[in-house]
Amino acid sequence: MSGTVLRSDARVREAAGDIGLRYGVDYTDDAAVTALLAERRKALAAEQRRPAAWLGLLTLMAGMFLPFGIPLAPALDAHLFAVLGAAASLTVIGVALLVHARTQWKRTLRHGPLDGYREVLGIARAHGIPLAHIPPWLEGQTTSGGGKGAAPIPTYPPVAPAPEAPAETATAPSATATAWASVPVPVPVPPKPWAVSYYEQTADAGGWHDETGWLLILAGAGGATWAATVGTAAGYAALLLVPLAIWVWLAGRRQGREKEELREEALKYVKELEAAQAAGARVPELSPQLRALLDDHH
Repeated sequence: MSGTVLRSDARVREAAGDIGLRYGVDYTDDAAVTALLAERRKALAAEQRRPAAWLGLLTLMAGMFLPFGIPLAPALDAHLFAVLGAAASLTVIGVALLVHARTQWKRTLRHGPLDGYREVLGIARAHGIPLAHIPPWLEGQTTSGGGKGAAPIPTYPPVAPAPEAPAETATAPSATATAWASVPVPVPVPPKPWAVSYYEQTADAGGWHDETGWLLILAGAGGATWAATVGTAAGYAALLLVPLAIWVWLAGRRQGREKEELREEALKYVKELEAAQAAGARVPELSPQLRALLDDHH
């Protein structure tokens, strides 16, 4: 969310200023917010790559599967209690390492200025400013955006729109001209093309043509092999599945080209929304399909 959008509502601007004073960040400064998000995302990625996470997982797996190796190694029967004790120790150590890695990751996610930015977003949404796109990592979600997340955007009660100032009846011509000059021109929101709406409907469809084609090929080959082995000519009819498989593959290829064209149109629309939001427009919230497209592009 751009600083222009936050400044468009005096109440949101004031709240963002108070939160910014608390954390030492100007949340209406686009450059400062961009630098903050980039630095925090890099820090979260670094936490996920620390040895404690994957070492804890390996240790936990070793502790859980070690007892199952006793029947495969009869020599371990003489040291059964020692093996079980080692398995229990490895399990405890693995769990401790995973808990430590998770705690460190959540501490990085709950970094003060980043928490403040989430507060600003929550307040903006409560004041009727839609959040076009929230990166999954910002809320501690998985890459696909599933689940509630470890640090969701706070939810505040909706706030009624600010009352409009009464129009002045007796103003000097020069003052009127100055007032009109100071009124910001609303930035138009780009309309959603039909291709983008169709992309949202078909983004999750398809993907079965390759598998179906191969199944048809295998069925045709199996029928022909059975006919040649048993001597039943009717089995050769399964060869008709081969041209059907080719037709399925061609249909999948055609659908793939269409989806790629629609994807380009959707990506162009998302970029136009980003530009409009940066200019101060209140853009609508993106659909899950467009959010996924934007995440893949970034």
